[in-house]
Amino acid sequence: MQPSQPNQPTPPFNFPAARRLREALGMAHGHVAYGMRASYGLAYITPDTIAAWERGLAAPTAAELTALAGTLWCSPGELMGAATTLREHRIARGLAPEDVARGSGVEIQAYLHMEETNSWRGNDRQSAALAEVLQLPLPDFVTVTGRADALAELLRSAVTSRWQGFVRPVGKILPVQKRHLEDVLQQLHADYQSRMVRTLSWGGGTGADASGTAGRDFLDRILEHFWAQIRGAGTGGG
Repeated sequence: MQPSQPNQPTPPFNFPAARRLREALGMAHGHVAYGMRASYGLAYITPDTIAAWERGLAAPTAAELTALAGTLWCSPGELMGAATTLREHRIARGLAPEDVARGSGVEIQAYLHMEETNSWRGNDRQSAALAEVLQLPLPDFVTVTGRADALAELLRSAVTSRWQGFVRPVGKILPVQKRHLEDVLQQLHADYQSRMVRTLSWGGGTGADASGTAGRDFLDRILEHFWAQIRGAGTGGG
């Protein structure tokens, strides 16, 4: 019988991947269950448990997923769906909370609270260290540190006014080289202004209405446009 677990959500589980990885190793459900019992002390794991996971009828807890990954000789991230929270990114990397807290320069109790509430409160230096420890791509870094809304608002202001005035504020949110950020903001500004002018030039009586619609659509999807421009920059500052 499975022991009671802390009241924490289970990580996103990619059950087709679990089945593919098991079959690639030539293991039966019983082999996996035995490995989890013998190597990780999870005495309640049975072949039926593994089968239920692979059918999407149940999902492993964080500890069970880590043990399953070890038994299948893969990383926890290979068994997970897209990680969206601080805790999920940590689990995907196979790290203990203490590892992330130490690596990012945060007290363990403070880190555990931030993970529990999914509310990162580290300073700029700690945030950059977190990105390195968890190997976060820029979009994930912004989401995990709770900066997506602030970034989107700055980008909307940058493309609708003088983009030069927003290089520094955006740079405080993102660890991206200044020159690269300047190029991206300038291009976003040009794309937005070009879209507005092009829409107006279509005429046909739609004029300002069509322009306004095109502008709102661009601004609503500003983060998508931004990531498309900045893709490949990495999280290294400079």
